[in-house]
Amino acid sequence: MQDPVFVHDAFAKIARRYVITNHVLSLGTDILWRRKVARMVRDLKPGKVLDLATGSGDLAAEIAKQCPEVAITGADFSAPMLEVARKRRVPNLELIEADAMKLPFGPATFDVVTAGFGLRNMASWPDAVWEMARVLRPGGTLVILDFSLPSSVLLRRPYQFYLHRVMPRVAGWITGQRGAYAYLAGSVEQFPSGEHMCDLLKANGFATAKAMPVSFGIASIYVAGK
Repeated sequence: MQDPVFVHDAFAKIARRYVITNHVLSLGTDILWRRKVARMVRDLKPGKVLDLATGSGDLAAEIAKQCPEVAITGADFSAPMLEVARKRRVPNLELIEADAMKLPFGPATFDVVTAGFGLRNMASWPDAVWEMARVLRPGGTLVILDFSLPSSVLLRRPYQFYLHRVMPRVAGWITGQRGAYAYLAGSVEQFPSGEHMCDLLKANGFATAKAMPVSFGIASIYVAGK
């Protein structure tokens, strides 16, 4: 769980360079992860999709590309990030400023809810998951993409060195906000992953949950059914 005031301020400061920084830090791999999630959403054949913590709209834009007939709502509590998303002019995407902990939607509004690198930054992970479950229709699907830690110790130690020593310096050079990315490193280590995340989802409104590590476990995709 995170301090929402700090997170709000951090994302406001890095909004303009958020996209390019992500691509540099992941060597472009984040693009492939989002494409995979978008294909999964496409295969679910939804009518209405909510992309929560949509930020600069990267995942929402990829979903719109893969699902051109689907109505997509992107919600985020950071106005500067939403301004970046609006400049993309993504078709069939409605953007709204909203707190993920108190979404302005009725129960069972969406067929699919997605969250790309967003749940980790929320004030209460269980409360946020409950809210996602509330706005999903019965039988709907939640798809979460977020960072995780490799299960292999041989990979985990170099990755943690990258998180704590390399990433903040590179991101600080690009954005001028090294502190925001130092926070990111700590948040990745605190965030539940694998079966721990599946247990969190099943304890807070979802009947099923499975984890799919990608890129040797540096990130994971979680699919949960209501």
